[in-house]
Amino acid sequence: MLGGEQAVNGTVDGSTAGLLVLFVVSLVPLLPTEVTILGMGVAAAQGGTSLALVIAVASAGCLASDQALYALGRFGGRAALDRLSRRKKIAAGLGWLDGRLQRHPRPVLVVARWLPSGGTLGALLAGSLRWPMAEFFAASAVGVTLWTSYVAFLGYAGGRIVTEPGISLLLSLAVALILGSVITYSVKRSARAL
Repeated sequence: MLGGEQAVNGTVDGSTAGLLVLFVVSLVPLLPTEVTILGMGVAAAQGGTSLALVIAVASAGCLASDQALYALGRFGGRAALDRLSRRKKIAAGLGWLDGRLQRHPRPVLVVARWLPSGGTLGALLAGSLRWPMAEFFAASAVGVTLWTSYVAFLGYAGGRIVTEPGISLLLSLAVALILGSVITYSVKRSARAL
């Protein structure tokens, strides 16, 4: 990533800095990961960086975060989950995840990525339920890769359709919000049907 001259001068280009920020944001739960991935997707569409690299960096950060949250859930996560469930929306999400995670664990963890705070809650819950680590890692890797690819491609599409970065980011955010709302509504509707 850093060229020889950059390494000697100690400078970092905008693309490398953006990827570093993306990794850190992807690593820390509850930071605006989706917005950052969308923005980097827009940058990739406009030649700022490689889309594959954006997906790889975001996936690595999210996957590392999931493993840390899984460990937290496994070693004392019930208390963390109890604290989180005091918030009404999080309690609803936990209820949905808990009921389904025990019946269809892998697909539910993959789908949870698309729900608000779903990846965070799914990882904590899987750890607290003492899921085998290898099974969790595999489900997490699939979910993280699909979700980061989806979000990065939305940003990339917005960046290809509209060349003004700010407007293309807003367009991508609007599409992500609409799709996220449809997915959330569908999940809630299916939950009521059961």
